[in-house]
Amino acid sequence: MTNQEKRNEFASLIDQSSNIVFFTGAGISTESGIPDFRSPGTGIWNKISPIEFQDFVGSEKVRKESWKRKFGGRTRWDEADPNVGHKAICHLIQNAKARSVITQNVDNLHQKSGVPDEKVIELHGNAGYAKCLSCGSRFDLDELKEEFERLGQIKPCRRCGGIIKTATISFGQPMPEEAMQRAQRETIASDLFVVVGSSLVVYPAAGFPELATSFGIPLVIVNREPTPLDSIASLVIHDEIGPTFEFVLGIDHSSSAESSRA
Repeated sequence: MTNQEKRNEFASLIDQSSNIVFFTGAGISTESGIPDFRSPGTGIWNKISPIEFQDFVGSEKVRKESWKRKFGGRTRWDEADPNVGHKAICHLIQNAKARSVITQNVDNLHQKSGVPDEKVIELHGNAGYAKCLSCGSRFDLDELKEEFERLGQIKPCRRCGGIIKTATISFGQPMPEEAMQRAQRETIASDLFVVVGSSLVVYPAAGFPELATSFGIPLVIVNREPTPLDSIASLVIHDEIGPTFEFVLGIDHSSSAESSRA
């Protein structure tokens, strides 16, 4: 089956569904210019070692290094814009075809595309703000950056004295319980589960596509490279995400080409 034939089958599955849940990984954001973390040679963790959660909590020196990395320059996702994949998912949610997005990404691009906050389940947190690890109070990064540049450190939470950390989930940090429970409920309630741009090797997050198939819910995987779950999927498309989702937004390059030749 050609990729075009697979896209046609994907379109049919979407037409037949009304409670689609999307599960997105780094692959959808690389098409907006954001590097992923694990790709050989280009992944962020190939260039700098990740900071473990227990080290962040246990050492003021490590916390200073973490904030130095954070504020050392603008990250690419500060300037990134949603791409066709993000916009297509938003379109399906706004038109009541899809119910939610479960994402491994921390870049806020689903919200930036127009998906309401309550429809986005962030399994690995969000890089756009910080939180107190004790009381959960939220802090603006611009204010923390000014404090760090002035004092060389981030002071404890003014509400409870707890440690402040970016709202991303670090290595060794417990997964957010509420988000995991919501993701489980949404997965079971779906009538089509679509993986977009995830290698499906990071657990427990990658367990949700398996959960969907265990309930007999059709699974579609759109990813450039093969994944460990391809064998249990109803449809697998190994292609770029943007071209795969263009039909959702009514983008038809063949028509454009015909017009230009005329």
